[in-house]
Amino acid sequence: MADLDTLFYARTGMDPTRVEAQVADALAGADDGELFLEYGLSESFVFDDGRLKAATYDATQGFGLRAVAGEATGYAHASELSEAAISRASAAVQAVKAGHSGSVALAPKGTNSQLYTQDNPILGAEFSNKIKLLEEIDAFARARDPRVKQVSCSLTGSWTAVEILRADGRRVRDIRPLVRLGVQIMASDGTRQEIGSHSGGGRVGYDSYMLAETWQTYVDEALRQALVNLESVAAPAGEMTVILGPGWPAVMLHEAVGHGLEGDFNRKKTSAFAGLMGQRVASPGVTVIDDGTIADRRGSLSVDDEGTPTERTVLIEDGILKGYMQDRLNARLMGVAPTGNGRRQSHSHQPMPRMTNTIMLGGNHVPEEIIASVKNGLYATNFGGGQVDITSGKFVFSCTEAYLIENGKVTRPVKGATLIGNGPEAMNRISMIGNDMSLDSGVGVCGKGGQSVPVGVGQPTLRMDAVTVGGTAG
Repeated sequence: MADLDTLFYARTGMDPTRVEAQVADALAGADDGELFLEYGLSESFVFDDGRLKAATYDATQGFGLRAVAGEATGYAHASELSEAAISRASAAVQAVKAGHSGSVALAPKGTNSQLYTQDNPILGAEFSNKIKLLEEIDAFARARDPRVKQVSCSLTGSWTAVEILRADGRRVRDIRPLVRLGVQIMASDGTRQEIGSHSGGGRVGYDSYMLAETWQTYVDEALRQALVNLESVAAPAGEMTVILGPGWPAVMLHEAVGHGLEGDFNRKKTSAFAGLMGQRVASPGVTVIDDGTIADRRGSLSVDDEGTPTERTVLIEDGILKGYMQDRLNARLMGVAPTGNGRRQSHSHQPMPRMTNTIMLGGNHVPEEIIASVKNGLYATNFGGGQVDITSGKFVFSCTEAYLIENGKVTRPVKGATLIGNGPEAMNRISMIGNDMSLDSGVGVCGKGGQSVPVGVGQPTLRMDAVTVGGTAG
């Protein structure tokens, strides 16, 4: 484990005792707050068109100091780790306490859980081996099929150390590795060109991604998608039954439902789910959780960015709304406990309620039974981008891999299909839930309020009735 005393204090010349006193003074009379210290290393490699196109390496450090009074927040941040910078930030954030007399909320409970390695992936593999990996991926993909015309692959890694210091002097520390490998292939049959891609990652080292049995499956999956898309026909349009595949298609659940279950939107009553606690919001059998405690997963955290241990939060149980995802501020104002969902992109950003790994649990139907139940419909197994309005719940999602279902069988691939609907309504149109729940491969990035954080999703095969499909067929 890295020596964080050296990283944050001896290296910077800061004295831990004096910093504790600064934080205590800054937060005296506030309702909540913390000093968030951060040091991070990151690297990225992009191999495209047969050569290394980009290689970057970056080191960042800084702090964010927050004081909370009622609903108001004072926040100051800097990339300088020094007592002088913290002192200047303290003077700035204390303005929020003017005329306010509060008592700092209790610190989060402690945790002994460490959900991922603390080793630095960047230092765990030689630079030359990372370049060699991308070269091998490129050569393997091009030799796999003569229709392969272009290959792009990328490798990214980061290692971030954080310390959260509260007014009572309690320190919470975490070390967070994150890696990702991605492959994209363009194939052509002489008349058209199509793209397929596959990526994966997690809070692990590079080791498993450098194994041929791992990266070759990424190449084969990207190639399979590209070749499937070469055979695709124009997607039909209209209202139809839609089958969603397991794993990554849960990104629709994340966007169309997950954001609406975050505490801030519900406290402010701007979510379509506001005021519905204890009521039916989904079909019977639908259970949705947010679980930040799954080992090594991209969206997992041993503690959130306020120092609260993550947990398995039940959001919807058997179709009934049971809870929201909470950070400390919204939990306090709503009179409930925080759930370990206070997240921020970096020290430059304030925490807010965010998802970790958002999952719909499995049911009793085998996938083949679900598909056989549909006379005519759409089978969507992969998604690209989408848009959601949190207040209304309306969404639009683009399918990057989808097929027609004809007489209970998966037939022709289609191109240009979009799913259009309303999140709460869609949850009530789920009529069959598969027993094949799986998690995504570790690629999710969630945006909210100008901040991006890594997340995970998961679900089983689902049947959804009367879904509006936008198509390209004339």
